[in-house]
Amino acid sequence: MKRVKKNAIFILTILLSLTMLLSACSKGNANNENSANNAKTANNDATGSNQKEVVLKGYLLGEAPKGMPEVLAALNEKLKKDINATIELNYIGWGDVQSKYPLLLAAGEDVDFIFSADWNSYVEQANKGAFYELKSEDIAKYMPKKSAAIDPAAWEEARINGKIYMIPKTTPDSNVFVSVLRKDIMAEAGLTEVKRLSEIGPYLEAVKKNHPDMIGLNLDSQVDLPTPYQHLMRDKIGFTGGSFGGGPLTQGISTDYTDPTGKIYSMVEGPYLSAQKYAAGIMKDWYDKGYVNKNPYANKIRSKDNFVEGKSAVAFGNSIDIAATIEAAEAKGIESYIIPSLMPNGKVPMGNYIGAGVSIAANSKNPERVMQAMDLIMEDPSYVYLAYYGIEGKNYVITSDDKIGLPEGVTADTNSYPPDASGFWFVNKALFKPMSTWPKAYADFWTKLGEYNTLDYAYNGFSFNSDKVKTQIANLANASTQFANPIYIGAVKDVDKAFDELSKNLNSAGLDKVKAEVEAQAEAFLAKKK
Repeated sequence: MKRVKKNAIFILTILLSLTMLLSACSKGNANNENSANNAKTANNDATGSNQKEVVLKGYLLGEAPKGMPEVLAALNEKLKKDINATIELNYIGWGDVQSKYPLLLAAGEDVDFIFSADWNSYVEQANKGAFYELKSEDIAKYMPKKSAAIDPAAWEEARINGKIYMIPKTTPDSNVFVSVLRKDIMAEAGLTEVKRLSEIGPYLEAVKKNHPDMIGLNLDSQVDLPTPYQHLMRDKIGFTGGSFGGGPLTQGISTDYTDPTGKIYSMVEGPYLSAQKYAAGIMKDWYDKGYVNKNPYANKIRSKDNFVEGKSAVAFGNSIDIAATIEAAEAKGIESYIIPSLMPNGKVPMGNYIGAGVSIAANSKNPERVMQAMDLIMEDPSYVYLAYYGIEGKNYVITSDDKIGLPEGVTADTNSYPPDASGFWFVNKALFKPMSTWPKAYADFWTKLGEYNTLDYAYNGFSFNSDKVKTQIANLANASTQFANPIYIGAVKDVDKAFDELSKNLNSAGLDKVKAEVEAQAEAFLAKKK
């Protein structure tokens, strides 16, 4: 019996020891798991070390400049050092924006960030759940530079149903649409001053007569196609260049931006129809006389690029992107003349905060790191200059008088990374120094922008939510492609009949329903402003 008791005690001792050992191992494993989780948390914390390297896949609009690989390598070297991340950058061409942009987000492809703007379906995509919500505490934590620099009004402008889905730009652009002429051809036409595009008939005639290798209006299919038409419309009505919920090619619902009451119109009724027929009549006259390229739909080269090459007599752009065109033209001995496209009151609505920004894709695995990257790219001067101007010493230099210039031997035409060409339009432009390379024509024009811009318009800060009428807006875009595009370039036999056909198809596409929705939201917006 004594031996049995001893064996039982021995066995119990062993079992107790094993239990204690297993318990200790269990606690050790739990501690290891907690350590791993803590490390993971620290990795994603702005104040942590970002131990895990990540690749952020992003999309911008347009086309990469030739020098982009070298600039991106330099940008990634800085990002790797600062936040242990690099960027894989992709571009959506202008001709593919309407089709590829929404499909890219809807497909749930591996996207971390993408260019976004109110004119590029920001509200619509946010309402579809395509974008990651930016919470105030995360903005403060991961974007301290942005938080310090930006006006709180910008975040309010970006809110949709109380939530933020975009990192907006810090400085609203003074963005005036312009057309540019050649002074030598103006002299041939006997013109010394041109205030509006509608006055360039003699200029286009001189081009046709004296320059057989040049086309007066050499329009591309992506940006230029509706542009001269819209410039002409502004002679008669305060039109900014797009309909509510639609892009610049789409007919739909708009307002007269010179009207303080904010009355909403269909673009094929009342004053809008009158303004459109005025523009259409001039474009038809120019097209019939051979002043416009016969098939803009097949042309992918912007008028401003053809202007520099002597293949277009008019360049179309805006107050920012046209600078490089004028510089490149001057380098080839072409002296430029700028015509601002102003509303009948001589003004242009100043750009807003959400006219260019970055949204994080809803399915991004690294939203915090995207915020950290954008905080640097948008607000840190060394990043801002790199993303916008390129490599110092190769693409730009800081001159002795503290301006931005070109390195010796580099011209605007040969610069592999021209300013504003890379798609990083959302960087803080308040950090820029003046440009020493601006020709006098552009420098003089720049000083007048303050006279042209106005914040005094009814729908300043208004973003239309097209969610309830997205099908109708898609139908309007399709109808516009078929029936409005020929009107824009003047390729119609009869203007009145062309608008009858356009109106009929827009109405069938649901124009009235879109108008009712715009009116409801506009009324609520104006009531809130009072």
